[in-house]
Amino acid sequence: MPEVVVAKPREGKFNKNAARRVRVAGKIPAVLYGAGHEPVAVEVDPKQISRILFSESGHNTIFDLTLGDQANAAKAMIVDWQREPINDKLIHIDLKRIALDKTLRVSVPIRLVGVPVGVKTEGGILDQVLREVEIECLPADIPSHIDVDIAGLGLHQVLRLSELPHNDKVKFLAAEDATVAHVISIREEAAATVDAATVATAGTAAEPEVAKKGKPDAEAAKKTESKK
Repeated sequence: MPEVVVAKPREGKFNKNAARRVRVAGKIPAVLYGAGHEPVAVEVDPKQISRILFSESGHNTIFDLTLGDQANAAKAMIVDWQREPINDKLIHIDLKRIALDKTLRVSVPIRLVGVPVGVKTEGGILDQVLREVEIECLPADIPSHIDVDIAGLGLHQVLRLSELPHNDKVKFLAAEDATVAHVISIREEAAATVDAATVATAGTAAEPEVAKKGKPDAEAAKKTESKK
């Protein structure tokens, strides 16, 4: 049975002080939009949202949402969320109404299954380059994850995006030749680590004042109500 999220219209709408009062009361301030409706400031139960985010399909879960006293539930999903950096509590979410007959663009995790022969018998190291892939499909066809068997991947061999299992219901939006994973030698891994450390050290020495400055004003202006 799908999760049913109850969204209560928020007093004060998008007012920052109202959002703080919602958090003090143990709820999460949220914004509901989409499907041709004006954005609505609402509050939701953090336990319901956490159950969805920690489910197998995570933020791609399609659930029923009731707004206030409205009898009819709408299909919705979580499209963005923010957490308090110290205690990791949810402090704001964005909800979007979903039309089941219209395609969506979402990112789903790629799960590698098995131990590559290049690791097992050839002394290599598995390097997963792409952990998520953006896809386009109808809401009912969104997979919770994409499994790919990598047992046959040998040393220096590459798994490309085009080799992931898919069907005509799901369209990959990234380049077909994008590298998902490959098996590299230990020597290559060590060289890459040294190069990365060298670049980081050089960048720090060349621009010592960058770390002392805060975020640019333009970026700071984008902070949401939850961080003020």
